[in-house]
Amino acid sequence: MNRHSFRIACAVAIVVGLAGTAAAQSSPACSNKTLRGIWGYTETGWVIAPAPTGGTVTVTAAAVGRYGFDGAGYFDGKQNSSANGTVGADTKEGTYSVNPDCTGTLTLTAYRDGVPQRLSVWTFVIVDNGLEMRGIMTSMTLPNGIPLSPIMTMTARQVHSGRSGEQ
Repeated sequence: MNRHSFRIACAVAIVVGLAGTAAAQSSPACSNKTLRGIWGYTETGWVIAPAPTGGTVTVTAAAVGRYGFDGAGYFDGKQNSSANGTVGADTKEGTYSVNPDCTGTLTLTAYRDGVPQRLSVWTFVIVDNGLEMRGIMTSMTLPNGIPLSPIMTMTARQVHSGRSGEQ
């Protein structure tokens, strides 16, 4: 390799290296503010619960609703849900935490007519440039402390960013 070819190869390597660094630096990190606003969601799956006579029972569940995230770690929401065909309206409130890699955790209590029904924890990932969230429930507990085994997933889409001056 002559000197001219070597210099060109070095220049190309430097440009490629800088471009990779710039791309990595320009990729935005997520935070609690990423979720700020109103989100619409669906949940589907099953919950395995202890049967009153022993053993377990599998409950098919689905829900559609909305969450309002404040950008600082608190959220609330409401939903209509179906558990084995029994439909009802719930409210939810809880806390959330978003990591720089756009993964995070929701911890919430669901209420029916103001009475706590269950505590659940979800892990999620934010995708599509911060416009969509996909999650899986990692735990569910009844108010009396009985743990259930959830197999629930969630997909959420931002409806309104909640940022001042934006629609």
